[in-house]
Amino acid sequence: MLENIVEEAIRHKASDIHMTRGLPPVFRIDGQLEQARHFGILGEEDLRRMAESLTDKERYIERKYIDTSFVYSQFRFRVHVFRQRESDAISMRLIPSVIPSIKELNLPESVHGFVNVKSGLILITGRTGCGKSTTLAAIIDDINSNQKKHIITVEDPIEFLHEHKKSMINQKEVGKDVLSFADAVRASMREDPDILLVGEMRDLETIQNAITMAETGHLVFGTLHTKSAAETVDRIIDVFPSNQQGQIRTQFANVIHGILSQELIPGLGGGRIPLCEVLIANNAIRSLIKDNAHPSSINDQLQMNYRRNGSQSIYQALAHLYREKLIDRDTAFEYAGSNDTIREMITGKSS
Repeated sequence: MLENIVEEAIRHKASDIHMTRGLPPVFRIDGQLEQARHFGILGEEDLRRMAESLTDKERYIERKYIDTSFVYSQFRFRVHVFRQRESDAISMRLIPSVIPSIKELNLPESVHGFVNVKSGLILITGRTGCGKSTTLAAIIDDINSNQKKHIITVEDPIEFLHEHKKSMINQKEVGKDVLSFADAVRASMREDPDILLVGEMRDLETIQNAITMAETGHLVFGTLHTKSAAETVDRIIDVFPSNQQGQIRTQFANVIHGILSQELIPGLGGGRIPLCEVLIANNAIRSLIKDNAHPSSINDQLQMNYRRNGSQSIYQALAHLYREKLIDRDTAFEYAGSNDTIREMITGKSS
């Protein structure tokens, strides 16, 4: 049954498959959930068999959830198996077999600059399902194709499989190759990397180790589930005890190079495209971070540096997508909210 469901999802170009008791399989297509009714309602036994085929049974029983991967033909899926109402449930994310380029993803031009940064910290942020992993894969593949670097990735689980090109790439999977993100980042300091990708900066030790790596001359990429640059700064600092936050602000300000916050919105003619806020750190941004400035001050800097260093606010990004005919007017207004100034910016009546 699982292979039939997967085949159908691939045929419909679904990004996700959800399976839970009492519903047929549910596909996410262009951001919308659609039931695959012809498969019928999934029962507890259906889900148990599929869960057992995907998991290490002992580990699943112990943890009550498990992250893993599944390969069907040339297609790979990130899989999360969990329990709900005393029954199994499964979520699967399709990982494209070919890594798209930065240009193909319609990412801002400033993202191209990330591939040439020599050291520091670059964060890709956004909610689950917003394309963070794909963006990072495109950046890493560009570096891999054009530069001679030693790249280490730490992921849970490994999603895109990178081949050695001009660069050498070692990919570590949490739970299989390493015990945790924090352990993997610490160990990487002794493995002579040029570039480290941390799949999720989810705890104090991982964040501290990543900042230390960046301080010692490495280029570190990481992800967080935050929706803006200002929120990302606050999240990083708030992880630490209050008596350490002043020191961490200084360390973070010194190493941060850029923050890309993205979400996927409906594109003109179908599909979804990224809506991106971009912060490229300069002396003013670093001072604001060190001084614990109000988030609005960081947002003001984003607007001021538009077209200067590649920074852009979410509203400037909306205006650009609309003017380039990548989204329609209704979508632009929906994500702009009720601010009249922003609406004028989108329609070109003000800059």
